[in-house]
Amino acid sequence: MRRLFPVTHETAAQAPDEGGATPGGVVPAGSGGEWPLAELAAAYAYPAPDPASPRPYLRANMVSTLDGAAQHDGHSHPISCPADMRIFGTLRALADVVLVGAETVRQEGYRPARARAEFAAAREAAGQGPAPAIAIVTAGLDLDFSLPLFTSPLVPTVLLTGTDAPAGRVRAAERAGARVVVAGEGRYVEPGRAVHALAGLGYTRQLTEGGPRLLGQLVAADVLDEMCLTLAPMLAAGDAQRIAGGPSVAVPRRFTLLSLLEEDGFLFGRYRRP
Repeated sequence: MRRLFPVTHETAAQAPDEGGATPGGVVPAGSGGEWPLAELAAAYAYPAPDPASPRPYLRANMVSTLDGAAQHDGHSHPISCPADMRIFGTLRALADVVLVGAETVRQEGYRPARARAEFAAAREAAGQGPAPAIAIVTAGLDLDFSLPLFTSPLVPTVLLTGTDAPAGRVRAAERAGARVVVAGEGRYVEPGRAVHALAGLGYTRQLTEGGPRLLGQLVAADVLDEMCLTLAPMLAAGDAQRIAGGPSVAVPRRFTLLSLLEEDGFLFGRYRRP
């Protein structure tokens, strides 16, 4: 069964009645089939930008098992599901840019974002290109520039690196058609600087897909506006990474639940910073 649970401050604590709806309006989204893309796009729409003061808005999209594993055997696919991948595609279709760490690019075999006919009109109306750019955080630019991510993207791939990035790798990246952007000193990419550098390229609707180390850095730098989390009804045990690693924050940051979707036991939560 598929359900959409819109959450407000008034209805968050209310339990469903026997008919499956809360007094505040927990709305069944139908049963069987797939989530309609238009419904998903509305459920995950970015906040309307302020024309007078445009600023980047960064959301993360991650998946975790019940016991906190973000991967199984080094990949996220085994803990995903068709609905998760449909939301994954929708979030990409709404974004200007997808921010990802170099290790995730290597492990997950990243490819360029593709144009989606279903979202073409909406992207054009929003002033977006045919597909989001992929932006990779990489200190050493240790990437295979013969891959489609560099040879055949609809939008040039962006590499975010530091001032001490190897000059030879920078030249190789630029020859491959990538756009190299310095967003940190030495061999370190500063998360806040990276987010604002992408906004300077016109990419204000931002999406990060991790991995855990990059997400942890973004959380620690306090630049994450929204978390979209798929909770898989699975137990993995082992020593798999959490969705975020790295430095801890002094005090855990509280986010507000905006909506909750369910399908086949998978929960799809959307949380925003107050």
